[in-house]
Amino acid sequence: MKPNQHYQKIICGLILFGLQITFVQSQPPVFPKITGLTNARITASGELEIFPSNTSSSHDFDFLAGKWTMDNKRLKTRLNNSNEWEAFVSKDENYGTMLNGIGNMDLYKATFDGKPFEGLTLRLFNPQTKLWSLYWVPSTTGIMDPPVVGSFEGSVGIFYCKDVYQGKPVLVMFKWDKTDKDNPVWSQAFSPDNGVTWEWNWTNTSHRIK
Repeated sequence: MKPNQHYQKIICGLILFGLQITFVQSQPPVFPKITGLTNARITASGELEIFPSNTSSSHDFDFLAGKWTMDNKRLKTRLNNSNEWEAFVSKDENYGTMLNGIGNMDLYKATFDGKPFEGLTLRLFNPQTKLWSLYWVPSTTGIMDPPVVGSFEGSVGIFYCKDVYQGKPVLVMFKWDKTDKDNPVWSQAFSPDNGVTWEWNWTNTSHRIK
């Protein structure tokens, strides 16, 4: 084989390999269908009422202590029937339990549009209600979002809140799956109709740095 033909085959192979990686990364994630609310309901007056699971505990987020890399997939636009996803990698450091065991906090780091981004999550467990409240503060605003509130049932935690997205009221849901505590999965969904229909818009899988 002539040298130039050999190099052409190598280059073509690399191009095809790169296209294959791009194709895999661009595939939309697969989510379970959401039917109704878990340990929560919308009252007759329109209020969101949330109940703890029987197994809810102040130790539910202990598994997050440490440093992580995270594979993210995020919907490019929300609540307009889009199916375009972007994939990116982020980092996170969780500082473990605090406030005598009822608190948990971490710092999320990523790059969006070429600019550094940080997000702070503060998780607080209420010993009286047995519910967790998860607060998120993005570096882009410095404003704390309304907390999503809920609990874990075994390895799966579901958390809700009422919020506003682009001027429209929505229900927000966080789902944590810690079945594999070295590779836990977090996902977020919005509902524009009080939980009748839902759209997943972000998910990430964390990988513990050992």
